[in-house]
Amino acid sequence: MEKYGGAEKVLAHLQEVERKAEDVLVDRRQIVDLDIKRNQNREALRALSSDPGNTGPVTVCFGNMFISLPKEKTKEMIQRDQEQLDAEIKNLRLQLKVKVNQLYEAQGKPELKGFNLTPLDPDEVNAINKVLKG
Repeated sequence: MEKYGGAEKVLAHLQEVERKAEDVLVDRRQIVDLDIKRNQNREALRALSSDPGNTGPVTVCFGNMFISLPKEKTKEMIQRDQEQLDAEIKNLRLQLKVKVNQLYEAQGKPELKGFNLTPLDPDEVNAINKVLKG
């Protein structure tokens, strides 16, 4: 009987590892999808900015509808969407780091070194540049 109990524990452990790996893959795919949308927004903002003389309404596609909106209002909406996408991607990346560490732990692997690094913000970069310049 004990032989089967050990097999059930191993199976449960493997299922848990598989579930954690699936969570990591789902988050990575979601980050890619959001990044694609962010790039499309960037292209739209660039297209709206390329013709400064045209201040009339622009036609925008929302889902399966085309809507005519003022150019400035459209820019504002896209910029707000950009900010929301940036926040979502940042949040997903933070969650992804935790999930990857949990997956490694479940697999019995050591935690990744340097994986929890975060980039410097512009103020920190300026402060470092000032120190380096003297």
